[in-house]
Amino acid sequence: KRSEARKLGVERFDSPGKGRGLRVTRAFQVGELLLSSQAYSYVLSVKERGEHCESCFTRKKSLARCGKCKKAFYCDVKCQKGDWAMHRLECSAMNAFGEKWCPSEITRLVARILTKKKMQKDRCASEKLLLLGEMQSHTEDMDNERRETMEADVAGLHQFFSKHLEIPGHKDLLTLFSQVACNGFTIEDEELSHLGTAVYPDVALINHSCRPSVIVTYSGTSAHVRALRDMKPGDEVLISYIDVLYPTEDRNNRLRESYYFTCQCEECESRSMDQAKLKARKRSEPIEPEAISNMVRYARKSPASTLLEMCEQSLDEMGAVFDDSNVYMLHMMYQAMGVCLYMQDPDGAIRYGEKIAKYYRKLYPAYSLNLSSLYLKLGRLYFGMERNAECIGMLKKAKAIMEVTHGKEHFYLTELDRQMKEM
Repeated sequence: KRSEARKLGVERFDSPGKGRGLRVTRAFQVGELLLSSQAYSYVLSVKERGEHCESCFTRKKSLARCGKCKKAFYCDVKCQKGDWAMHRLECSAMNAFGEKWCPSEITRLVARILTKKKMQKDRCASEKLLLLGEMQSHTEDMDNERRETMEADVAGLHQFFSKHLEIPGHKDLLTLFSQVACNGFTIEDEELSHLGTAVYPDVALINHSCRPSVIVTYSGTSAHVRALRDMKPGDEVLISYIDVLYPTEDRNNRLRESYYFTCQCEECESRSMDQAKLKARKRSEPIEPEAISNMVRYARKSPASTLLEMCEQSLDEMGAVFDDSNVYMLHMMYQAMGVCLYMQDPDGAIRYGEKIAKYYRKLYPAYSLNLSSLYLKLGRLYFGMERNAECIGMLKKAKAIMEVTHGKEHFYLTELDRQMKEM
């Protein structure tokens, strides 16, 4: 397996202070593909049914409905047959339970993993470097709240899937749920909308850094790992597990809460971007440090409001202390933009989106999916308002990032080119 991995240009190794990791065995350039992995198992979000194929996640208008449950949709008979071993877990149960059928997404994924483990005894294509069972679980690190949530997911597995599953013992089941919680990947579209959840053991081998060297994007249900900077032999492959927009303390709180470690990367040690991310307004009289820390606490507690008035009130409150470029101001502006989209107010959405983009360009790394997705949203807003020149400008900016993060041949790029040609 090691020689096979070396041919691919990557290998598993012991990363100092981090345990297992992945490193490159040859040079890679920005945008080059390091690793492509099929999912060991995956599940489409219930919210995306009817929009995407249950089997391959293709987005298309004319999908064929499952004749039995009437809830799953497929590209064609081939996709439906290919997915039956997994879909049968849910098909009859959805009819039997009706509106009471409500397993969590992680429960649905674990059910599929148990089915896959029974069907495939040998090492599969997504386990060239790391077996599913070798993934870290952190069961001993879970707090009571996390354990209670997991126990509810386990109960859901018994309730909704016992008909078609041989369910292992409780301890083994908790370990598997914890492994999936710590190592699962959210499959997202080009605008970072949640499509589903998947497990990729080989990709799970990659450690975290707030200055990542690679990015993971998706083509259907496959994960692609591409270089964000030039890499030389021996360099560790590093992704970010979290949104890197926020300051060091926030990032590490999130990492401890979800992944049970504190990051010690260069950015966390130097905190070089924290001052820019927490920028306060310039005043004739300096703002007291206590006022700034109080406003940070307020911003963290401020709800992701569904009401524009509450968003604007929060922006006024924080804007008395924070500069517009402060990440907590940007967070609230993004919420306000979302409310404007929901309320079908494109002018308001564009007003917030343009202001956010101005600062995202400075605060995010060069090839950020958060920035490209914002450009796409703005481009599509401009298109809807028949402001084609501005639309094309935004789509070109998104394309420049996505050529690195997704690869020039990705169907998202093909779709972008088609859209721009039709204008």
